[in-house]
Amino acid sequence: MTNPSWHSLHGDALLEEIPHGVVVMDHDLKIVRHNHAFEEIFGPSHGKHCFEVYKDRDEECEDCPARATFADSQQRTLEESGLDLHGQTVHYVAQVTPLKDDDGEITHVAAITTDVTTTKRLQREYQTLFEKVPCYVTVLNRDRRVVKANEMFRRTFGEPRGEFCFRLFKHRHEECEDCPAARTFADGGSYTSQHVGMSREGKPTHYVVSTAPLLRGDGDITHVIEMALDVTDVTAMEAELIQASAFRRALVENSLDAIVVTDEKQQVVLMNKAAEKLWQADRGAVIGKKVPVEILPKKLRQSSENGGTVVLPDTKIKTLAGETVPVRLAGMNLRQGDKVLGGAVIAHDRSDIKELEREKITAERLAAVGQTVAGLAHGIKNVLMGLDGGMYAFRSGMNKGDNERMLKGWQMLEENIDRISTFVKEFLEFARGRTPEVKLVSPNRIARKVVDLFKDKAAMFGITLDAELEERIPFALMDEAGIQACLENLVSNAIDACEVGEGGDGQVMIRTHEKDGSLVIEVADNGAGIDYEIHKKVFTTFFSTKGANKGTGLGLLTTRKIVQQHGGKVSFESTVGEGSVFRLEFPRDRLPNPDSDESD
Repeated sequence: MTNPSWHSLHGDALLEEIPHGVVVMDHDLKIVRHNHAFEEIFGPSHGKHCFEVYKDRDEECEDCPARATFADSQQRTLEESGLDLHGQTVHYVAQVTPLKDDDGEITHVAAITTDVTTTKRLQREYQTLFEKVPCYVTVLNRDRRVVKANEMFRRTFGEPRGEFCFRLFKHRHEECEDCPAARTFADGGSYTSQHVGMSREGKPTHYVVSTAPLLRGDGDITHVIEMALDVTDVTAMEAELIQASAFRRALVENSLDAIVVTDEKQQVVLMNKAAEKLWQADRGAVIGKKVPVEILPKKLRQSSENGGTVVLPDTKIKTLAGETVPVRLAGMNLRQGDKVLGGAVIAHDRSDIKELEREKITAERLAAVGQTVAGLAHGIKNVLMGLDGGMYAFRSGMNKGDNERMLKGWQMLEENIDRISTFVKEFLEFARGRTPEVKLVSPNRIARKVVDLFKDKAAMFGITLDAELEERIPFALMDEAGIQACLENLVSNAIDACEVGEGGDGQVMIRTHEKDGSLVIEVADNGAGIDYEIHKKVFTTFFSTKGANKGTGLGLLTTRKIVQQHGGKVSFESTVGEGSVFRLEFPRDRLPNPDSDESD
């Protein structure tokens, strides 16, 4: 037998020049020759069985292609996976060819091996990307038929099966007028447009589609790839945001409260109609500019500078025209996490309410006056009767030359003239009223002044007057003279109640304390107390508990008026024979503000 033809045709030099791995195997499937390219993939292999080298197996493969080629002399090409010299998986394409001697007998089989591991990896990556990319990906031919589609497309629109894209996407029977794929086929450009399709369940599907050409080697466009991003949820949210924005704008624009919104630079970005009217401003001229500092109260500006939120239930603002308007005001920072996005001011015009409050106070005062006119007339009638009695005594004394009777008549005249003078003065004082002079004062200092004024008088009647004052009570915005007058009235009444009481050891106590955001001042006594019938008349009539020759009944009415001017209320508790407690409560958020501090 002559030398095998493979040796003469494939010498060492030729084998080494081939850029693919080459092995030659004998009938026992042992490798008798391999080139360097093969060794770089599978390592030194001479004398080893092919299944040991390719697959790291101990026995021959069941469907061995080399064995089949020995049997039928046919060439074979196959894709296989094995293990390289490092034990890593390698993908390769093997071309198995029979080698014959001069007599035509197959003596060996050669296998040309091409490493396609990188190609396979790229194919897998491409396939994974194509299938799993979170958008619709399709490949269209020139007829606009879908020749390939990814998983997301199939899940939403169904299997393509070579159907037209317009039928799959939109259930149409003809091509879309603005088809981006047609434009790409026409000029090779890439195009993007927005469309509304129909899922296989019949639900509208919004998507943004981009097209790109797929070229052949000669530059001809064979297919177009379409990538469509589903924006159905985004479109729905956008519609909801538009609706919510329109709804909010309508609410803000038609709100009865004035609303001004600023950005982080304190520039006005929104001003509604009510704000235009309240501040007497043209919003077209204000939006985009900083809020004029002079129109905001000092407290609101300070709170804004400190980054806080403030509510001013009863304050004043200045309009751009310089007018002062009473308002309820709230200012706040608008935040997203720790970032300040801007601010908002909400103001409610209290002009009408303030006018109603003034009218109410006036009406209450006049009503009280009206209710007491009868009592006043009765009191004056009694005074006039006293005057008549005094005149009669004086005249009869003169006629009879009785000096003692004349003196008695004159004393009666003086007493009744003093009484009617007191009536008129107190009535005019109550009816006229006075404007409170509000400033920061110490409630405890006012209480101590009243104790000092009345302590000696109380001691004359064996009555103890003292004070229980809560320490460190904050100063309050009050009319000091008015509050002092209230306490003087209450303490005077309490001393009188103790004087007429039957228990002895009279005691009067002034107390101050804070409770639930309110300043509370109490005047308590252990005097005669007030029975049920008198309960109903206190604060409502021209009524006095001091008897015919003491008081006019205007003290408590005046006290109630002053307390109401401070946004407070008067109440009392009393038990006959045990005493009374008169309580003045001033919610601090309703205390009046001094005019000079409203808009500085």
